[in-house]
Amino acid sequence: MNMNLFPLLAVTVSAVLFSACRTTPSPDAPQEAGKHDLEATEKFVLMDPGAQHSVAGLHIQERTLDDGRLEVVAIIKNRENRRIQVQVNCVFKDAQSISTGDETPWETLILTENAQEAVKFTSMNNLAKRYTIRVRQAR
Repeated sequence: MNMNLFPLLAVTVSAVLFSACRTTPSPDAPQEAGKHDLEATEKFVLMDPGAQHSVAGLHIQERTLDDGRLEVVAIIKNRENRRIQVQVNCVFKDAQSISTGDETPWETLILTENAQEAVKFTSMNNLAKRYTIRVRQAR
């Protein structure tokens, strides 16, 4: 075999071997929680990397109104030294964390540098016992 062809042959064989290898995660390996998992268990969810970097949920206050509806007030803070625009909504759920079909429309919130603002949501009926406030970058 010509010695000039040996490096080319070695590279080709290596490429074939490595391209044929595929890693599959073990069933025992921990899985990354998706946003839907968080929405099922958390009261406040930052839905995208931009919101995760720029926004903080400082405080959430909840109360049941006289007619049985749930009212939620969240204090949302801009963690940046620049003005940001986000969208916020609330999904109301029953005691088993299943959506009652009562979801508020997305509300645009403009936060100036390091500002914080209160956002209030009220359920449409008395089925709501839990909720998830969702925040995403404005579209």
